[in-house]
Amino acid sequence: MNTETQKVWNEANQKANSAYMGARRRAVVDPITRLEGHGKIDIFLDDKGDVERAYLQIPELRGFEVFSIGRPAEDMPQITSRICGVCPTAHHMAATKALDDLYKVEPTPTGRKLRELVYNAFMFEDHTLHVYILGGPDFIVGPEAPAAERNVVGVVNKVGVEVGKKVIGIRRRVRQMITDLAGKVIHPVLGLPGGVAKPMDPAKLEEYKQLAKDTLDFALFTLQVFKDIVLKNSDYVKLITSDAFTHKTYYMGLVDDKNKVNFYDGQLRVVDPTGKEYCKFPAQKYRDFIAERTEPWSYIKFCYLKPIGWKGFEDGAQNGVYAVAPLARLNASDGMATPQAQKAYEEYFNTLGGKPVHHTLATHYARVVEIIQAAERMVQLVNDPDIVGKNIRNIPTEKPSVGIGVVEAPRGTLFHHYETDERGIIKMANLIVATQNNAARIAMSVDKAAKGLIKGGKVSEGLLNKVEMAFRAYDPCFGCATHSLPGSTPLVVSIYNNKRELVDQLVQG
Repeated sequence: MNTETQKVWNEANQKANSAYMGARRRAVVDPITRLEGHGKIDIFLDDKGDVERAYLQIPELRGFEVFSIGRPAEDMPQITSRICGVCPTAHHMAATKALDDLYKVEPTPTGRKLRELVYNAFMFEDHTLHVYILGGPDFIVGPEAPAAERNVVGVVNKVGVEVGKKVIGIRRRVRQMITDLAGKVIHPVLGLPGGVAKPMDPAKLEEYKQLAKDTLDFALFTLQVFKDIVLKNSDYVKLITSDAFTHKTYYMGLVDDKNKVNFYDGQLRVVDPTGKEYCKFPAQKYRDFIAERTEPWSYIKFCYLKPIGWKGFEDGAQNGVYAVAPLARLNASDGMATPQAQKAYEEYFNTLGGKPVHHTLATHYARVVEIIQAAERMVQLVNDPDIVGKNIRNIPTEKPSVGIGVVEAPRGTLFHHYETDERGIIKMANLIVATQNNAARIAMSVDKAAKGLIKGGKVSEGLLNKVEMAFRAYDPCFGCATHSLPGSTPLVVSIYNNKRELVDQLVQG
């Protein structure tokens, strides 16, 4: 959304909010901004002007599971990468890993390492996008700065053109490497069951080694930027650690055999609100631990821990609400898998008062720690002799039946589950994306932030942006998250008169 469009939306929202405040004691943020997908926030006030309840509503519906039925399973890495233009590589890789499981074939060492190189490059550039462009403006420019300045242009004005060029330049180079290795950066054509489609060009290796080194330098630079702009600002630290942005829930993330953070592979580890391990399981057992439910006011499915159960939108060990994404991954692990990231990990927890960290806005800090690991892993992989190997694929020989794959998307844990006939034709597809895993906690975060910040009917544009910050920290992708089989989510059409009074509702269940 450009600056002029944003300005028009803000003016319209302010007028709408004034009307609602006078007649219905309701504030609306529509559309919410700096995210992937579409959504709005409805805030209902009581007679005192305090928040009674705030709802994050996602009005879009995308049925990828349904129209995947009848397609060859081998098409899924390309079909699902079309779900989102920001995180196509995550869907591509989860789908590819599901095909490995479906055909019971392990990729070759070179094939696996090429996948992991592309995936860490993707994590690096996607996290960088959020730090500087999506979430960054709230801190770099300021949470209550004019909306016309709270964007990438405002960020460049604050940090300087040279830093802006540095951000754009490193992302452009990383995305070019992904294009070289994966065929396309938006819709990769890399993954095949048992490996990858093509080897690395050895002539490019020295270029990639320099790029990996540069990404690590940039990651460490970004950590210093975060320290200088955010951690040295006492008002920002107070906001991050405030009760309005704090939830004590379970946390889930992929870990390796040493319980260190891994973006590409491993087992799912869940810790409770005290940081104690609750369970650990392979992706193939996800249905034993994760359940999904719907609410009538959103097209997102809300996930919770099945053995604990659903007790509503509440904190605490008695309720199965959990979080994924950078904050959760750091909480669920025993450390990072690379040395510089491990150093930043230890500093992160020391700075924020110990483990686990429950402050939603601290996700931005955790994201910077993960940028460092992604860069370091790129350095390791481009210096591995296997990376230029020619044996890039094991050909499947088993008949397909069920395949489940998992990766850590930038936004959190992503599951792809396919069931096929013996010819490999999809009979059932289920996707649990990161934002679905986070959906209950995001809804709680928006509600709690609104209740903590809006008092006595005083609703400013700056306060509403702070409420938006409650969801923005998760870097949600609502386009990815709105996946529901027909009939499980009702369509509600609300009809208002010219006085903004609700006169009727039509429900299709």
